[in-house]
Amino acid sequence: MLTTDEMSSQALRVTETDPQTDPRWGSFVAGHPNGSIYHHPAWLEALEGESGQKGVYLSCVDAADRVLAILPMIYTRGLPFKLGGPLVGPRLSSLPRTPLAGPLSIDSRATLAVLQEAVRRVSQKPGTRLQIKTQGPELDRLVEGVVCTPWRLSYVLKLTPSAEESFRIANSDHRYSIKKAVNKAKRLGLYVRPAETEADLRAWYILYLDTMRRNAVPARPYRFIATLWGNLRQQGVMKLLLAEQQKDGRKRILAGTIFLQLGKTVSCVFNGSRFKDLSLRPNDVLYWEAINDAYRSGFQYFDFGEVAEGNSELARYKTKWGSTPVRLYRYFYPAPPAPKNAKVDSSYSLGSISGMIWKYVPLKLTEWMGDQVYRRL
Repeated sequence: MLTTDEMSSQALRVTETDPQTDPRWGSFVAGHPNGSIYHHPAWLEALEGESGQKGVYLSCVDAADRVLAILPMIYTRGLPFKLGGPLVGPRLSSLPRTPLAGPLSIDSRATLAVLQEAVRRVSQKPGTRLQIKTQGPELDRLVEGVVCTPWRLSYVLKLTPSAEESFRIANSDHRYSIKKAVNKAKRLGLYVRPAETEADLRAWYILYLDTMRRNAVPARPYRFIATLWGNLRQQGVMKLLLAEQQKDGRKRILAGTIFLQLGKTVSCVFNGSRFKDLSLRPNDVLYWEAINDAYRSGFQYFDFGEVAEGNSELARYKTKWGSTPVRLYRYFYPAPPAPKNAKVDSSYSLGSISGMIWKYVPLKLTEWMGDQVYRRL
C-alpha cells in the first residue's frame, strides 16, 4: 500500500507552459515570497526576442492543477569555435544573460521534479549543458550529476525599516563622503528624474554604449532595452532614472540607470554615464535618490548587482553604500571540465589586447557586435 506522501508525490505532474498565455505563471511569481523580476513573463519575452531562441518553461502542478514550482529556461547556441570555453557553450540555461533565475517553488518535491525534467531534456541533446543560476547552494545533492560552482559576489543593501525619513548609511565615513558628493552634484545643478519618453531612452542608450565600450564589455542591443521599456515599464516594475544637469538654460543627461523592481527587491541592471562628467558625481546623486525611493516604497533589498572577480574599485563603490557581498552560484549538468586555475569567474569582457582596440570602435559598430554576441550567449 502506498503511503500518503507517495500518493501525493505521484499526483505531481510536470508540464511545459507559456508564461505569456498562462496567467498562473505571472500570479505564481507575484505571490511567491522569493519571486523575482527575472521570472517575470515580460523579462522572459525580452530574452527570447534578444536571441531569437524559444524558451522552455516548466511548471509542476498537483492533482488540483495548482502550481507548486516553475523553472524558466532558454536554449543558447554558444559562441562559435568554442570561444569563451565550455561555460558559454550550447546550454539550456535558467537563465541566459540574467544574473539569477532557477526554480521558484513552494514544495521540495516539485523542485526535484522540475530539475529532473530539465536534466532529462538536456540528456537528450548531446553537447548541450544545463545551467541554473541561484543566490545560494540550495540545490545541492538534489539530483545526481548536477554540480555546484561558486560564482561571483553580488552586493546587496538591506533596507531596514526605521523612523528615519531617509535612508541612513551606517558607516560614518561613507555617510560623510556620499553626502558631500550628493551636495556637490546638487550645487552644480544636477537633479534626478525618471525617463518619460523613448527619446530619453535613446539619449541614455548612447551613454550606455559608451560605458560598455570603456569597460570592454559587449552592450545589450537596443531592441532588448526597448522591449523592457515597452513591457515592464507599463507594469510599473521598471524605471530608468536619469541624472541631468541644468546649466545656463541648457539640460544635459550625464548618467542613468535602469532599475527593475518586484516583490522585496529593487535591482540595478544597466548603467550608462558620460565619462568626462564623472567628476560632477552624477552616479552618486542618482543612486542616493534611487535607494531612498526604494526605502520609502517599502522594498527590503537594493541589489547593486554582481562584480567580476578582480574589479576591486567597483566592489568598493558598491560597498560604500552599506551593501554586503552575497555569493552567487551556478549549477551545471553535466559537470564542466575542471578549470586550469583557481578562478571560477567567467566574464563576457574582452581580452586585454582586443579590449584596447574595442575602446576605439565606433559606437554603432559596438552595438551591432554586441547584438551578434548576445544572440548566441
